Amino acid sequence: MNNLKRFTLAIACALIGLTGCNNGDDDGPPILFTTQIQSDPGFDGDIEQTSSTSFTITQGMSPTVQSVFAGIDPVARTEFRTFLDFPLTGGGGVPGNAIIDSAFLDVYINSLQPSVGDIPILIDLVSFQPPTLIDTDFDRGAQPALASVALQFFQTDVGTNVSIDVTPLMVAAQNMGLLDFQVRIMQDLGPGIPILLEINDTTGVDRGSFAPLLTVNYF
Repeated sequence: MNNLKRFTLAIACALIGLTGCNNGDDDGPPILFTTQIQSDPGFDGDIEQTSSTSFTITQGMSPTVQSVFAGIDPVARTEFRTFLDFPLTGGGGVPGNAIIDSAFLDVYINSLQPSVGDIPILIDLVSFQPPTLIDTDFDRGAQPALASVALQFFQTDVGTNVSIDVTPLMVAAQNMGLLDFQVRIMQDLGPGIPILLEINDTTGVDRGSFAPLLTVNYF
């Protein structure tokens, strides 16, 4: 009876092999994995340039700080640049040998101030280590962009979640072996437009729905 069971199992395995199914064999099709990584609220923040030589750094979300800013304050005319940090190592991260298929950054737009006009935005891949912001991170010369994508935010984006294709940035981060996916979000270069973008970075119960999220698809 035991021999009959073994023979039957062998036949079944052979039939499965003939149907083209694979059990992780090297000659099988690659498997696409997806991981979602929330930004680290302890390292997220923004830098405000208050004069040509002075800056105000706000890093770490708290009960009184639940968002980050990018653009030019229409009242004070000071410029803000946002910094977001997504850890790539550990459980739920991206393996060092992974091949990136695509990556998307989701951000919820709280407001565009004033409530008229749109804002051109540049998203830079940067590497600030240790992940404590300093004045020079504001400067694209002192803290150069490793890769960039440009886009436009519109008044119709306010109150919605915007998904941004950051695949080139994630590919660059993977190729350089970065331990964190860190981005600087700023108004695109050119004449300053007095519009301020506010991005939700809540630490409340709704963080899973509103806080910055990085989705990576990889092989």
